[in-house]
Amino acid sequence: MFEFKLDDNLLPDYLAESRENLSTVESDLLAIEKDGANIDEERINHVFRSVHTIKGASAFFDLHKIGELAHQIENVLALIRSRKLIPAPDSVRVLLRATDCLTALFAAHDTSNHADISAIVSELIELHEDRGTPIRTSGGAGGNEQENRVDGALRVLLVEDDFACRLLLQTFLSRYGQCHIAVNGREAVDAFRSAMDCGQGYDLICMDIMMPEIDGREAVRQVRALEESKGIRSTCGARIFMTTTVDEVKEVVLCFKELCDAYLMKPIDLGQLLSHMKSFQLVM
Repeated sequence: MFEFKLDDNLLPDYLAESRENLSTVESDLLAIEKDGANIDEERINHVFRSVHTIKGASAFFDLHKIGELAHQIENVLALIRSRKLIPAPDSVRVLLRATDCLTALFAAHDTSNHADISAIVSELIELHEDRGTPIRTSGGAGGNEQENRVDGALRVLLVEDDFACRLLLQTFLSRYGQCHIAVNGREAVDAFRSAMDCGQGYDLICMDIMMPEIDGREAVRQVRALEESKGIRSTCGARIFMTTTVDEVKEVVLCFKELCDAYLMKPIDLGQLLSHMKSFQLVM
């Protein structure tokens, strides 16, 4: 597997930011419980983004238990966002216990991978099972996209301005369906908008970060905004994999705030790409 070097200050920055995010989550969850069925969109979206960022960035530092717990919290939040789960007191109490556990894991991050989180994870999973909602190994709540896709063929948008990288990814991804190309962020947003208007959205977007016109992070923000305008939550929308070079790791962390789903370091490891595709049930 491709190895990358992290800036010495990146882990402390991640830990500090994550703790700050968690400090507001408890009050937000209590407010969400009080609102009941009248869910405050801005508040639940803020909580969801905070947890999603913690989950996504945890992989950079091999904080597996933190990532696993954040993922299960995110799954429950996805149900609340989509109105499939009303945040009743019992459900919110589970989320609060999970948030407390996450805070404890951060406090002892050096040994967090040895922590036993099975009990709280089981409680979170039960919230899904009570509603017949399948649990994924990665990604958000929802059905099996592959079953909903015509002939199982993917629709892929590859956004890359480097010819060699673009050719590599296009050759690989074309095995799994249609692969359309954009060479900058503005083209990517325009292509995504046109596809949505035609009722043929993309299943997967591979997005470079450093590009002309609009960079990858801004393009992700605009893509997610377009989905939201159509009532499509990020957990049910296109899967967005960022691609980057080693010294752009911090930028990728910021991309998780814009609700990207995964990252790939350049040079692209096609095995790792396929693994991500399988974890999000894009291919079998």
